[in-house]
Amino acid sequence: MNTKIILAALALTLAPSVASAMGCNGGDHKQAASCQAGSSWDADTGTCVTDATG
Repeated sequence: MNTKIILAALALTLAPSVASAMGCNGGDHKQAASCQAGSSWDADTGTCVTDATG
């Protein structure tokens, strides 16, 4: 086989593993939280809390 083809195949095979190991973009990022209907995210406690009804 041609050396260029072998190197290209190797690079394409390893690319997903390298990208996965880096964790998307390699930087700090925050995930948006999803809470059930009737509750909202409390950033202080890091949990979903029931919405106060007035």
